Amino acid sequence: MSDNLPAIPGMDNGVAGGGASAGNGFLALAGRTAKLAASALFLKEGMHLLRSHMQANAGAAMRLSEMCGQAEVEPRFTSMIEDVSTSLTGVAEASGEMVNAADTVDTDARGFNGAHDREYRPGYEASNGSGVRQAKPGFYRRTGRRS
Repeated sequence: MSDNLPAIPGMDNGVAGGGASAGNGFLALAGRTAKLAASALFLKEGMHLLRSHMQANAGAAMRLSEMCGQAEVEPRFTSMIEDVSTSLTGVAEASGEMVNAADTVDTDARGFNGAHDREYRPGYEASNGSGVRQAKPGFYRRTGRRS
């Protein structure tokens, strides 16, 4: 995980490290999905930069191959440069597909986080406000006492 990710409330330095981020509690799950959405945004940003860089390099390689053709450089070298341009264009297109995938992950993580918050925040707030010690998350599911 990148060190550039913003601090997210309810999260420690690692998902399995203990504290608020451990387990399947309300804050832990909300923190992990928020971190997933933030990671997807960073991935999108990086892929946009990669795509523009690869497009620029592909254009430069194509111009170089054209200049080599005009200079009557041996055709096999000109062909190699054109192959490089084609490969760079392929990388640019693939990074565009990664942007789309990261956008989907970001959207889905945010949607999940919103649905999770709407569903479980009232119970979380009520249990924290009651002053009564509550069972650990998943307790009632394991014992079959959940209604």
